[in-house]
Amino acid sequence: MEKRIIWIILDSVGMGELPDAHEFGDVGSNTIGNISKAIGGLKIPNMIKLGLGNIDNIKGLNRSINPAGVFARVAEKSKGKDTTTGHWEMVGVYSENGFPIYPEGFPTEIINPFKEAIGTEILGNYAASGTEIIKELGEEHIKTGYPIIYTSADSVFQIAAHEDIIPLERLYEICQIAREQLVGINAVARVIARPFNGEVGNFSRTANRKDFSLEPPAGTLLDHIKEANLDVIGIGKIEDIFAKKGITKAIHTKDNMDGVNKTIEYIKKDTKGLIFTNLVDFDSKYGHRNDHIGYANALEEFDGRIPEIIDAMKDNDILFIMADHGCDPTTESTDHSREFVPFVGYGLSLKRDVNLGTRLTFADIGQTIGEILNVKPISLGESFANEIIGGYIDEKH
Repeated sequence: MEKRIIWIILDSVGMGELPDAHEFGDVGSNTIGNISKAIGGLKIPNMIKLGLGNIDNIKGLNRSINPAGVFARVAEKSKGKDTTTGHWEMVGVYSENGFPIYPEGFPTEIINPFKEAIGTEILGNYAASGTEIIKELGEEHIKTGYPIIYTSADSVFQIAAHEDIIPLERLYEICQIAREQLVGINAVARVIARPFNGEVGNFSRTANRKDFSLEPPAGTLLDHIKEANLDVIGIGKIEDIFAKKGITKAIHTKDNMDGVNKTIEYIKKDTKGLIFTNLVDFDSKYGHRNDHIGYANALEEFDGRIPEIIDAMKDNDILFIMADHGCDPTTESTDHSREFVPFVGYGLSLKRDVNLGTRLTFADIGQTIGEILNVKPISLGESFANEIIGGYIDEKH
């Protein structure tokens, strides 16, 4: 029977600064280690059992005497620390220069054509937390009807609007206009619709966020899997990150637990190829808001679902869990952090207790998946498939 991969990305769950973290202002960042220290110890026994605490140089976690999985510390080769850069590298795309960022807001050569195209003025145009900027400008937005434009340390052009003031369809249309204009040297990774609702003093963002991403270049792992007539099931914001490219079916989710529910639902189906899930709450709800308690609770909540995920898996299924960057909620910064990420893998067809050391690029994971699924290799990364295949199922044959 052909193997199937369940690939779950814990968005922003980093494990310590990369050697070049000083270039990004992230010295001292360690998302897992610092959270664990701040709360007196993370309680994530299921990931510990898989080998998370046995990864080289991980902080704040207990080791397992007999880990059930394979594990590694993984470095990001590309020059960035955002969702798009990380996910693209996983599937074989190296970003040499990263995407453009605008910490002082967007210049007039971007904003003026945008205002002309949408036919209104704008509010904001500075780097801010999404929840804070709607507190600051939400009332004025309701009075004027002008969209709120903001950015962050990431390569994003974000547009916030109250759903009763700018209907979703129009907000998405405005985002598409921005996406079409932001090309060339101003090709930000993502234009993001950030709708909210509620009354003045009590605004809250809705689940109708939508990302308008740059389209990745041809020849990613996802393209290769799709070309081999296998499934690429994108759960969460995967479809948005890849601008629908290489995805055969997309399922959007409300939150982490909905993402886990949908993942389990598709594990139980007779799909083949890849189930690719992003769980974004760690980053969006807790990391960016410097809420280390909420972040810890979310990690423990996810950990509690691992037995359920494993119980749903078929004999030839393989589970890979990793992250795409850091977002340490214990530091002063509210932005992503340049960190190594943890990787654990489990399956009946995998060996147990295999330390894969430090991998030099996220693409090692993608290259490994490609080899396991017997599809065309990607242009970046080294497969470690031969180091991990050979568990209980393979031994029976």
